[in-house]
Amino acid sequence: MIDPRTPILVGCGQITDTTSELSSKRSRVAFCAEAAALALEDTRAKIGGHMLGHEVDTLAVMEFFSDISPRFASPFGRSTNPPKSVARRLHAHARRLYYAHSGGNMPQYLVNKFAEQIANGEIKLALICGAELLRSTQNARKAGLELDWNEDPGEEPTRIGDKRFGYSDEEARHELRAAIHFYPLLENAIRGGLKRNVPDHMQAMGRLFHRLAAVAKDNPLATRRAGYSAERLATISDDNRWICFPYPRLMNANAIIDQAAAVVMTSVEKAREWGIPQERWVFLHGCADGTDTWVVSERDRLDASPAIKGCAKLALDMAGKTVADVAAFDLYSCFPSAVEVAMKEIGIAGDDPRPISVTGGLPFFGGPGNNYVTHSIAEMMNVVRGKPGSFGMVTANGMYLTKHSAGLYSTAPIEGPWRREDPAKLQAELDALPKRRVNTKPRGSGTIETYCVAYGKEAPEKGYILGRLDGSGDRFVAMAPNDPALLADMLTTEQLGRRVTVNEQDGRNLFRPI
Repeated sequence: MIDPRTPILVGCGQITDTTSELSSKRSRVAFCAEAAALALEDTRAKIGGHMLGHEVDTLAVMEFFSDISPRFASPFGRSTNPPKSVARRLHAHARRLYYAHSGGNMPQYLVNKFAEQIANGEIKLALICGAELLRSTQNARKAGLELDWNEDPGEEPTRIGDKRFGYSDEEARHELRAAIHFYPLLENAIRGGLKRNVPDHMQAMGRLFHRLAAVAKDNPLATRRAGYSAERLATISDDNRWICFPYPRLMNANAIIDQAAAVVMTSVEKAREWGIPQERWVFLHGCADGTDTWVVSERDRLDASPAIKGCAKLALDMAGKTVADVAAFDLYSCFPSAVEVAMKEIGIAGDDPRPISVTGGLPFFGGPGNNYVTHSIAEMMNVVRGKPGSFGMVTANGMYLTKHSAGLYSTAPIEGPWRREDPAKLQAELDALPKRRVNTKPRGSGTIETYCVAYGKEAPEKGYILGRLDGSGDRFVAMAPNDPALLADMLTTEQLGRRVTVNEQDGRNLFRPI
């Protein structure tokens, strides 16, 4: 007998559109509703997906890129209450409407949270969805189209998640605010820990991401299906230029896509009441959430993630499983460093033949902002449904290897009541770990701990380092001066462990090699 209060995922829907032209009718919230309707139909409920939509009492929408970043701001307007706009289109009378704060961890975080609330009898039917339309928005802007996506359904949505910025004032003072700078910094730290030179590490990253590209090649929903070879991925070329060293273009999440996804959750009791066939049920056997030291420059180690390790272990322990019991993974894959650290912390060997992505990953499947993990959960549902009794793990990552969530999925029923450990317990353990002191007024000499070089369209433009001061051992953040020769040298000469001097100039710490 399955406990009737057991939470289950019962429907999923995904859309990837690579050809349609934008219209006023297909806004981001309308695109969300399309995926949500597919997810409701996927339940195969006897009352039908349309009628099941009326039963949704909890609806969450992932925050759109256009509401976060000025770079992606939409010229066509927005909904003032995205979850309410989606609910209206589904004729849902949801009493809980959530608009998630930014973070790639949020879809899995919400699955974990809603599962607990379903088990406690607080939710009967939950829907999690999101969408991005950056491809067609960009095309419409270039074509000079005039579209109207403005709508005001009334009220304000409830925000959910952690709203803190992912960077410190000191990092921002040195223009370190974006993922495309932080993850390359982490990457060179990983390379240093492995004691690899740049050419060897480029090849290793190419081999790793070739595994994702091969999955995307066979996934009709993927946006890049060329099945790039390891050599192609690791070779700089006109269509694989440097973005931020050590990452060329094809090792970056591809955000310029049109993708939407949704998943539906309920209890075993309600699934039976609505006639949802048991072969559609996917159980969340284990789950966990945790954050690493929030500020990257304060982390004790730059090539590690205690939170990923803790989340994976907790999710597996909750299910009574080990890493060896997992048939497939979808590891968050915005950049190679995210995958490399996750594999190390979870205990997945480099030559492990099991899938590390079931979608093809953010660079090749597509990187729809905060909503990618909704796709990976939906795809993992399809995977375990296709192999009944198998287990699949999804990991989710927000900010700069900062916020983490994990879920372990299977069609195998859960025995006994569904209970999770209070996430505060793991977080207290993580918060107790050591941090590095960051000196905001470094002077004198030190050593480069990690670095990256940001490119413009044709040439390197900015160099960034995290260093350690002589004597105190304090960490510091610094930028390269406006010196093309130094930037060029950073691309050809090993910088890890290089001796430098650091001084403040015009409000920023600048470094020069000794």
